[in-house]
Amino acid sequence: MKQSNDELNAYLKGIVLNLPETPGCYQYLDEKGTIIYVGKAKNLKRRVSSYFNKDQQSRKTRLLVQHIRDIRYVVVRTEEDALLLENNLIKRYKPHYNVLLKDDKTYPSIAVSTEYLPRIFKTRQRGKRGAVYFGPYSHVPTMYALLELCQKLYQPRPCHTAMTREGVMEGKYEVCLDFHIHRCKGPCVGRQSHEEYMRNIEACKEILKGNTTEVQRQMRDEMIRLAEDLRFEEAQELKRKYDLIENFRAKSQVVSNVMHNIDVFNIESEERVAYINYLHVTNGCINQAFTFEFKKRLDESDEELLTLGIIEMRERYQSKSKEIVVPFPVDLPDGMVEQTIPQKGDKRKLLDLSKLNVKQYKFDRLKQAEKLNPEQKQVRLMKEIQKDLGLPKLPLHIELFDNSNISGEDAVAACVVFEKLKPAKSKYRKYNIRTVTGPDDYASMKEVVRRRYTRLNEEGEELPDLIIADGGKGQMEVIREVVEDELHLNIPIAGLAKDDRHRTREMLYGFPPATIGVKPDSQLFRTLTAMQDEVHRFAISFHRDKRSKRQTASELDAIPGIGPASKQLLLKQFKSVKRIKEATLGELQEVLGKARGEKLHTSLHQTEEKS
Repeated sequence: MKQSNDELNAYLKGIVLNLPETPGCYQYLDEKGTIIYVGKAKNLKRRVSSYFNKDQQSRKTRLLVQHIRDIRYVVVRTEEDALLLENNLIKRYKPHYNVLLKDDKTYPSIAVSTEYLPRIFKTRQRGKRGAVYFGPYSHVPTMYALLELCQKLYQPRPCHTAMTREGVMEGKYEVCLDFHIHRCKGPCVGRQSHEEYMRNIEACKEILKGNTTEVQRQMRDEMIRLAEDLRFEEAQELKRKYDLIENFRAKSQVVSNVMHNIDVFNIESEERVAYINYLHVTNGCINQAFTFEFKKRLDESDEELLTLGIIEMRERYQSKSKEIVVPFPVDLPDGMVEQTIPQKGDKRKLLDLSKLNVKQYKFDRLKQAEKLNPEQKQVRLMKEIQKDLGLPKLPLHIELFDNSNISGEDAVAACVVFEKLKPAKSKYRKYNIRTVTGPDDYASMKEVVRRRYTRLNEEGEELPDLIIADGGKGQMEVIREVVEDELHLNIPIAGLAKDDRHRTREMLYGFPPATIGVKPDSQLFRTLTAMQDEVHRFAISFHRDKRSKRQTASELDAIPGIGPASKQLLLKQFKSVKRIKEATLGELQEVLGKARGEKLHTSLHQTEEKS
């Protein structure tokens, strides 16, 4: 095996040493000859060599290198050619270690057929010959609005009949219902000339491209000419079409009339997935908006993924824009496009709009996934807690503590348990404070924590992955003194500090405690707040129950033989202790029986005599 590895290393090293220092694409193959990775490079030799530098390898890159058995490469003239070739090779071979672009087949497009009398229709199957495609449209109502606009303006034939030039010339076709209800002008029977029909189709294509300004300009010039010729009815018809386009523009996202033919990109990244939003601006309007996702394979950076996304989207939608708006510089060949990173103005608003779209798409995908798998949400939040606090493992088991008393009276404490961020109510525990006199929250917390974890440790029960104190630095410190200094346990401790209105303000962690940045509007913050509210509710409820029992105690409780049931019967009959005392022996015996009635009567009157 050793010899085989040496031979392999020598073989790969020989290939790397002989690689040219020119732009190109490289391919890594496994033992079966399958392409497992495709990459591009400005300098093939330098780029491929970097993969075999162990000091610079990530874990996933090392895994890739372990499976490399052969290297192929293609030399190209320019960096731009390398980018395009890489994109095509990835789509063709779908290598295991390359980022995976999620397909967009679920989104519809608009197709304009290339037959003698072209049709305009929606489709979900792009790429077939015999048509020009526009889209896809992630917002379906926009697509239908465009189809409706084209239909109202130019009335392209809605029928599915395959029509040829010869068939029209020979009169093989007849007008259908669409002609009679004015949805078609009858080009199949010569009611509309082929030249006029094709001009209308070209105008529809311009609208689908977003070039409504040019279409309106031509309409305006034609209206003026018709009006000068006193052809007012025809001019009025053009005015109707002009207004339709203007109304459509008004409903569209208008940015600025001075911006023309600009591509806007933005990215939102997670651990395993990246989302990229693409906006195309033509004549001051956003006429194309699409968000897509890449599945990461080798811990690719946002810069790498955005570069791939730009190349893919520009090729897919045949964008010829000379300017792209991006949030940070990307590695594109010089002269390919002009990169703009705006700080203010209309282009900055466009970039922010793209960011808003990509965040919304990410949120929707996350929501959809969590709906299908409810536990995914809890796992994601636990990972956030683990990452923010630097915990060694997921906090599957979390315990929270809180005290409750009024000036030291009826002092109690509570412990609530959360497993996978869900309350495990069967494991909740209530504690009466035994060793503390007066309102000393710190001493009460020490007593409860000591009792809790001494017992768990002695009985060999599961210890929590995280302890959260309902309070700030003081509560955290007294918990630490017991857990670490007294019991010698290694349990992470956090605190949830509140403001003067008793609202959760911040999360603390570490010693000395430091504030952990959790956004107040995030799902994680809301989850932590709900956990804090739960332990507070449980402690308060226990305290109120204890106080209520003490306040409802009476002279009847001290009389032997008079239990809760007898007490309830007496109060139901006589309504108060005073009336019970005033009752005769016979009245008491009627409720409790002869023996217990006599015993109660004797006890009450002895008490009165003593007093």
